[in-house]
Amino acid sequence: MSREEMDKLGWDSCDVILVTGDAYIDHPSFGMALVGRLLEAQGFRVGIISQPDWHSAQDFKRLGKPNLFFGITAGNMDSMVNRYTSDRKIRSDDAYTPNAEPNKRPDRAVTVYAQRAKEAYPGTPVVLGSIEASLRRIAHYDYWSDKVRRSVLPDSKADLLIFGNAERALVELTHRLARGEKIGDIRDLRGTAFMVPKGWLPGEDWGAVDSTSVDIPGKVDAHPDPYSMGDSGPRSAPPFAAQAQAAEQGGEVAVLPLKFVPAAERVAARKEQRSKTVVRLPSYEQVVEDSVLYAHASRTFHLESNPGNARALVQAHGERDVWLNPPPIPLTTPEMDHVYGLPYARAPHPSYGDAKIPAWEMIRFSINIMRGCFGGCTFCSITEHEGRIIQSRSEDSILHEIEEIRDKTPGFTGTISDLGGPTANMYRLACKDKKIESSCRRLSCVFPGICENLGTDHSHLISLYRKARAIPGVKRVLIGSGLRYDLAVQSPEYVKELVTHHVGGYLKIAPEHTEEGPLNKMMKPGIGTYERFKQMFEKFSKEAGKEQYLIPYFIAAHPGTTDEDMLNLALWLKHNNFRLDQVQTFLPTPMALATTMWHSRRNPLKKVGRGSEVVETARAGRQRKLHKAFLRYHDPENWPLLREALKEMGRSDLIGNGKRHLIPIFQPPGTGMKAEAMVRRDAREARDGAAGRPQGGTRKPAAGKAGGQAGRGSSCQARRQAEGAGPRGTPRPGAKPSAAPSGRRRK
Repeated sequence: MSREEMDKLGWDSCDVILVTGDAYIDHPSFGMALVGRLLEAQGFRVGIISQPDWHSAQDFKRLGKPNLFFGITAGNMDSMVNRYTSDRKIRSDDAYTPNAEPNKRPDRAVTVYAQRAKEAYPGTPVVLGSIEASLRRIAHYDYWSDKVRRSVLPDSKADLLIFGNAERALVELTHRLARGEKIGDIRDLRGTAFMVPKGWLPGEDWGAVDSTSVDIPGKVDAHPDPYSMGDSGPRSAPPFAAQAQAAEQGGEVAVLPLKFVPAAERVAARKEQRSKTVVRLPSYEQVVEDSVLYAHASRTFHLESNPGNARALVQAHGERDVWLNPPPIPLTTPEMDHVYGLPYARAPHPSYGDAKIPAWEMIRFSINIMRGCFGGCTFCSITEHEGRIIQSRSEDSILHEIEEIRDKTPGFTGTISDLGGPTANMYRLACKDKKIESSCRRLSCVFPGICENLGTDHSHLISLYRKARAIPGVKRVLIGSGLRYDLAVQSPEYVKELVTHHVGGYLKIAPEHTEEGPLNKMMKPGIGTYERFKQMFEKFSKEAGKEQYLIPYFIAAHPGTTDEDMLNLALWLKHNNFRLDQVQTFLPTPMALATTMWHSRRNPLKKVGRGSEVVETARAGRQRKLHKAFLRYHDPENWPLLREALKEMGRSDLIGNGKRHLIPIFQPPGTGMKAEAMVRRDAREARDGAAGRPQGGTRKPAAGKAGGQAGRGSSCQARRQAEGAGPRGTPRPGAKPSAAPSGRRRK
């Protein structure tokens, strides 16, 4: 972190310098610490530059020139998600900064940091990592500037980008650079991306599949009738015609023996050919101009995400190509144990003194037990970063970390706040057959239903819970990660164990919606599955003698959601006595499938063509506010907007002062003024438009300035946290246990 620390260690230079947009916290939930400790264990001297002043290159020189490379990350979260709300408003705090101080990192931090590192020491290799780099490795729609942007590689001028679970690639890269290899010659690492000359291939035995266009129906010529005796046009010569003619003329006839190739050999040959095939996506210039090709590129990209069968991808950017090697092979359990068992201090750097870092306070007593998610929720980017295959730690590794927290973390009072990860209950769940897993191209293992090849045995997780709470000094073990309830209902024993011992009054689950249309676009289970889990939750809570609540989370304005869908959701909330406090409006993050729907208005869950399904989306500010208002139907501030909308929808019957009504007729004094002003403005503009007068128009939202790493903060959980984490709301008076305060958390 400083020259003084280097002097104490007797270092004259660092082998690797890591630059991050977060405060430095030496804990395995923070990617920078995880990567730094991993390289340190390999014998390298690692320096950390945390939240540098990016206005010049001077702060990037504080530790001198690295011997091998600069490693650049934005931090545990995407810098744009970290700074802006889903309405493009600037947040007032930053959970990853001491005292939550805002504006300590630039917009699009990976690009800015890489440019400054290049400026500080020209010629020094620059390697990108973190979730921000992962989600921007190809051309992508950028919500904050409302346009398709190039891959982060040409903008940052970086030499290499490592995406996904980076440990294996990072260790090999560092050793090869230390042995003297040039970074421009290292082109064979899985999970890496780089710029190459247009048309470049790794070898002469490589081939390319052109996927730069969508199928266009055209004329289909009739096949000739092989049984016709008449003249039906030119036909090919019968088999062995050439040999017969040669024999008649007295020439030599080549005799070739029949060769029967075993099935295993044929399969191996096809796999070998596939491993040396690259798929060419539509170019950056094409996807900028053609939203259908953007959707096609997105679908192709996601279909090539299984490490067992994914091919390399390439996308032209001007006169050069962005080349993506196949994604990394998931870490084994021993490898996971090694990574999480390194000697972390489990505390912020001492230079921060007594400053509070909210992200650290939230996870200081929690443990990450696994990575990855096979849910495939379209609004979530976890799959593009950590993959679908679950990577789990061993029981011994997890239990040892609990003991480390008990013995070394100041302030521990006996409560472990979470045993989880991207989701609470996918620990050690996997495909029943490795061959099927390696050949699968499904986007989700649980949608539209749970795959018959997916193992849903929760016994390993039950065993872990029991052993964790039996550790001396541990009073309670809570589950704070979001629960995948469609999996949980497959194991009543697990639900009973969870509800009886590991719920601290509230349990987070995420039905996200009640209507089939939006749920299909999200790839989420129907509301009936939620009702099944709710019944089990209430039953086991009652048996345990506990009053406990479910906290369901919902998303407003997701692609494929109509006003009627949101109205039906509001009626469901009212019927179930839910009054949400903070709510989530859909935030299009780079490379997510739902973001593709948002931008292209096409459905990438199906084959994309010129005539393929159109996905309607609430893009206008008024409609997004309306969808959000439906979730908070009980808030008087929203009543003017809801009254106007209900009248337009022909549902004035829901306006009244009875129990069957959604909102009342009256308006409390001093409330709803902003919504009322919006309604009046919209009415005035509609009248002006009908009369042919110039309209006031709409104000363009502020765009971001042009300019993760492994760990739980890099997941969808962090994105959701950025939209307002924590329990929200309180139960209505007299509400049943199921009528809990609601919130927002994926799964």
